[in-house]
Amino acid sequence: MTAHHSSTASRGRPRAVYVALVLFGLILTGCTSMERDVSNPASNAELTPATRITRDLLKLPEPMGKVVVAVYGFRDETGQFKPAPDSSFSTSVTQGAASILVQALKESGWFTPVERENLQNLLTERKIVRALEVPGAKGPQVVNLPPLLPASIVIEGGVIAYESNVRTGGAGANYLGIGVSTQYRVDQVTVGLRSIDVRNGQILNSVFTTKTIFSYEVHPSLFKFVNFKDLVEVEAGTTRNEPAQLCVKEAIEAAVIHLTVLGIKDHTWALKNESDWSSPVLQAYLQENTERIARVDKEFPLGGAGTISKNK
Repeated sequence: MTAHHSSTASRGRPRAVYVALVLFGLILTGCTSMERDVSNPASNAELTPATRITRDLLKLPEPMGKVVVAVYGFRDETGQFKPAPDSSFSTSVTQGAASILVQALKESGWFTPVERENLQNLLTERKIVRALEVPGAKGPQVVNLPPLLPASIVIEGGVIAYESNVRTGGAGANYLGIGVSTQYRVDQVTVGLRSIDVRNGQILNSVFTTKTIFSYEVHPSLFKFVNFKDLVEVEAGTTRNEPAQLCVKEAIEAAVIHLTVLGIKDHTWALKNESDWSSPVLQAYLQENTERIARVDKEFPLGGAGTISKNK
């Protein structure tokens, strides 16, 4: 009887080892495939991916005339740095938001951005052009450069907030040593944008847009005795973090669209065809602003301030 059990165990052990090796090979293959898909050093550089907001930006109706705008800077006003173990000198959001804003203004088709952030470099280059001498000429050549294009609107603002771990959570399940667990984290970035009339410094419109940044992790595992003394333990995992730079880009593009729609509504600038006011893009963003005001009235009815005034 004892010999029979020993023979059975001997036949079962190679099979268990074979199963463990097959599972381990499948996990390695899957991880290698995921890593190759996510980060391929041999892949070519490509244009920055577009978002749903980019699509709306490109579908804005034509203006009666493009507005010349100047962007002197779009600062990171969050003061936030990446959490440990990242470097304490590495900021949470991009420092190149001004370039993203200029691109969004240009892609909208409503604005003509002019160079102001590095204006000194432009002025220096124009001086160099004027100082050029023609070979063989007695004096310097008079170069008639056209004047710089003045802006009628100044666009100001910045990345005003970055909140980490706005929501966190996870879930997991395990049955007979086979399980899977997930974790997620939600961050939030807020962008502020305002348009200013250069003639009198009046702020024409101001908008704030918020974009969430989603990160999650999936972690499957296997912990099982395949024989009396043989244990198989297999782990794998994948993590995906939404790029913060693309979220800032999306928030800026949304702010540009809202600023454009508000300007049309206030007759700060005009449509080429008045009938375009009923276009789906404009109405969608106008409705979003209307619903925001309605939510404020519903969620925060007159109470605190009104009650205080009444008691007084």
